[in-house]
Amino acid sequence: MSELTSTAAFLTTPGRRKGYEPNAVDAFLASARAAFEADDATLTSDDIRAAAFPLVREGYAVDAVDAALARIEDAFAQRERAAAMSQRGARAWVGASRALAQEILNRLSRPARHRFRRVSPLRFGYRVDEVDLVAGRIARYLEAGEGLTIEQVRTVAFRMQLRGYDEAQVDAVLDSVVDVMQSVG
Repeated sequence: MSELTSTAAFLTTPGRRKGYEPNAVDAFLASARAAFEADDATLTSDDIRAAAFPLVREGYAVDAVDAALARIEDAFAQRERAAAMSQRGARAWVGASRALAQEILNRLSRPARHRFRRVSPLRFGYRVDEVDLVAGRIARYLEAGEGLTIEQVRTVAFRMQLRGYDEAQVDAVLDSVVDVMQSVG
């Protein structure tokens, strides 16, 4: 949790470029540090992953903060995995992870262009071809162990298109993939 030792660890964005609002980032990191040090389970790796901050001029550099949050999320996930394994046992933990991985694989095994719900005809959603490409890569990871890192899943970005895939649904599956990857350590 060394990322939480100094709030001045992030560079600010120059000029007109926007970054994360420093006070919001500092407050979140302080609460995350306190929760981690107190072994407080009220803040979870899911909460870290869902953290969002307002964008402002001369804010903290987004990439640096996101990278620190990814490391913090991993630390929380590792602690959560250890606690769950001690409470439920390794066999139950692995079984739950396998079940989630199978649920993800079932969705990603649907025919191309039909893997996720589409938004209405006049709304923008994630580009279908790009999501399907990533979905295929994740499916190969789950089926055959093809190389894929948590960071690649966390940082995937999709362009938008009319009548694309529903963002919330795609993001939920990507979050579940991260959960599975963290659970297998």
